[in-house]
Amino acid sequence: MMSYRDALNQAMREEMRRDDKVFLIGEEVGYYQGAFKVSKGFVEEFGPKRVLDTPITEAGFTGLAIGAAMAGLHPIVELMTFNFGILAMDQIVNNAAKIRYMSGGQLSVPMVIRGPGSAAHQLGAQHSQSLEAWFAHVPGLKVIAPATPHDAKGLLKSAIRDPNPVIFIEAQLLYGTKGDVSDGDYTIPIGRAEVKRKGRDVSVVAYSKMLLLALEAAEELTGQGIDMEVVDPRTLKPLDVETIVESVKKTGRLVVVEEGWSFASMGAQIAESVYSLAFDYLDAPIVRVAGEEVPIPYTRPLEDLAIPDRHRIVNAVKKAVSGAEKL
Repeated sequence: MMSYRDALNQAMREEMRRDDKVFLIGEEVGYYQGAFKVSKGFVEEFGPKRVLDTPITEAGFTGLAIGAAMAGLHPIVELMTFNFGILAMDQIVNNAAKIRYMSGGQLSVPMVIRGPGSAAHQLGAQHSQSLEAWFAHVPGLKVIAPATPHDAKGLLKSAIRDPNPVIFIEAQLLYGTKGDVSDGDYTIPIGRAEVKRKGRDVSVVAYSKMLLLALEAAEELTGQGIDMEVVDPRTLKPLDVETIVESVKKTGRLVVVEEGWSFASMGAQIAESVYSLAFDYLDAPIVRVAGEEVPIPYTRPLEDLAIPDRHRIVNAVKKAVSGAEKL
C-alpha cells in the first residue's frame, strides 16, 4: 500500500533518475519539500539546479519552463494550487499549447504542469475551484486527473515522457489516500479509461476524488439490489469515449459525476458524446451530478452543500434506474 502523495513522489524521482533533462520547478518545491510534501527529499538527492524554488510568480516560472522545454529539457512545473494557474493562463494557453502548431512542428513543449485542484476543506472560493474543463477546452493540451495512487504514478510517468504539454491535476483530498501500486517501472497510456467496478444496471462515470465517492455509492446500492458499473476516464483530454460508450451499451443507463460546475463542463462533454454515439442504447435520460453553480463557500456546512457527496450520487443512480424505459 502506498499513499497518493508517495506515488507521485516515486514517479517523479524515478523519471529524474532515468533522464537528467527532467527537472522540477515551483514555489517551495525544494527546501520546504512542496506545499503538500510531494517533493520530499528531492533537493537532497538532485540538488538545487534540478529542484528550483521560485518566487510567487506563476506566469514567470511557467514561462521559464516553457522556454526550457523548447530548448530540449523536460520541466515539471508544480503549482501550489491550480487556482494559481489562472495567473499563468496566457503562458499555458497561448504559448505551451500553441508553439508546436505555430512552429509547424519544428518545436515541441515536453512539460508537465501539475499540482492540487478542486476543493479541500474551507479554503475559500478562490482556492477551491475545479478548472479541468478550462484546460480540456484548449487544443494542444492533454489533461489528466487520476483518482488512485496506482494511476497517479503510471500516468505521471507517461506525462513526463510525453512530447507535449500535459496538465496533471491532483485533488487535494487524495494526497493522503492509499492504494496498491505496482512494483517497478510502469506507465499507463494517456487517453485510456478503466472500468473500476463491473455492473449491469447503470454506468457511472466519475474521475478524481469523485471516483472514490462513486465506488462508495456502488457498495451502498448493492444492498438495495442495484448493480453499478463505475468507469474512471483518468484522462479527460483525450477522452476515452469508446470505453464509456461500451459500458452504456451494456447497462442502458448513465450517470456522470464531477465536482466542478455543470455549465460547459466535462460532464456535459461526456453526456453529449454518449447521446451522439449511443442514443439508441439508452433506456433512460442521462443524469448528471455536479457542483452547485456558486463560488465554493468558506463555511463548512455551505461548502458541503455545494460539493457532490455520496448521497447525491446514490439518489442520481436511483433516478436513472427508475427512469423512463425509453427516451
